[in-house]
Amino acid sequence: MEEQMIGFEERSNKTRKEVVEVVEEEEVVLPGFRFHPTDEELVGFYLRRKVEKKKPLSIDIIKQIDIYKYDPWDLPKLSNIGEKEWYFFCMRGRKYRNSIRPNRVTGSGFWKATGIDRPIYSCNNPDECIGLKKSLVYYRGSAGKGSKTDWMMHEFRLPSLTKPAIRALPASMKQ
Repeated sequence: MEEQMIGFEERSNKTRKEVVEVVEEEEVVLPGFRFHPTDEELVGFYLRRKVEKKKPLSIDIIKQIDIYKYDPWDLPKLSNIGEKEWYFFCMRGRKYRNSIRPNRVTGSGFWKATGIDRPIYSCNNPDECIGLKKSLVYYRGSAGKGSKTDWMMHEFRLPSLTKPAIRALPASMKQ
């Protein structure tokens, strides 16, 4: 590991001294740091920031990789952080060129959705859907013949711009 450089500077102003610490930037996860974001933080901050191409964070917490090029047991070593949970940005590929069906096949199996998209709402505006979460389970083998494993994935995405992103009221609350 390279040593970091720390520099101190004393300004010539006699009435006030300022010490400036200059640290060369390096990718380090601080001791005690735990990356445990809420669904709202993952979608509202990290994913939205990535999609809107805002200035990247100085620490590379979530790597951009094509997770479908890897089997799930290979993913932990590709992540910067995490012991039991890992986070990645990934473009969603299509099964067929003119289809909306996603391709979730890997070298040894496939990811299968276990339910419908669950909406993620903003704490600041509980009626605003800011994202969607889908749970998937990994199956070893091919579709129809695969065997279920203990690997689970949560896929987060921003809501479609064509649909209204407002929470629907249950029938009992409508007038």
